[in-house]
Amino acid sequence: MIFNDRIAAAEKLAQALSEYRGKNPLVLAIPRGSVPMAKLIAEQLQGEMDVVLVRKLGAPGNPEFAIGSVDESGWVYLTEYAAKAGADDLYVQREVAAQMETMRRRRAQYTPARPPVNPAGRIVIVIDDGLATGSTMIAALHALRNRKPAQLICAVPVAPPETIQKLQGKADRIVCLSTPADFYAVGQFYRDFPQVSDGEVIACLGAAT
Repeated sequence: MIFNDRIAAAEKLAQALSEYRGKNPLVLAIPRGSVPMAKLIAEQLQGEMDVVLVRKLGAPGNPEFAIGSVDESGWVYLTEYAAKAGADDLYVQREVAAQMETMRRRRAQYTPARPPVNPAGRIVIVIDDGLATGSTMIAALHALRNRKPAQLICAVPVAPPETIQKLQGKADRIVCLSTPADFYAVGQFYRDFPQVSDGEVIACLGAAT
């Protein structure tokens, strides 16, 4: 399955999630790429949107390769191959500190006038534009589970089968439109896959508010 762009993917996800329309779901985006998607899905489901801040921990010398992730509370998820990738304890501590600082800065940018929307007792749908290793989604689901949602749903357009398997049990439901075995990167499943800027994220959150 190839998507024209993120909005086209979001429209398909909204259809797959249509049973939650009118139940005031909280749709949470993992910034930045999925924020415009979450805005559209929240509108179509008559819900509310916000962001859930988690950050990938990059490997030494290869920051795009995830060796884990961290959430806003400081909870750290490390993959089983983190040490083999050269991430010793000191490296992980420094990487966690750097990513925590990025999250503090983004929270101050994105929602300066209000705290994060409370997910307690809500149907919570976590959106991303696709998963590769699933590290950031695992951190997001962990952070949200601790805040006692009524139901926790992971919804993405595309992810490899092994990543979906890794997520089993971490959400009450996983909605994934496509699970191709021939998976190299999320961007290969989009015809148009531009970067989403902080300005776009702030505009989406402002419009939603």
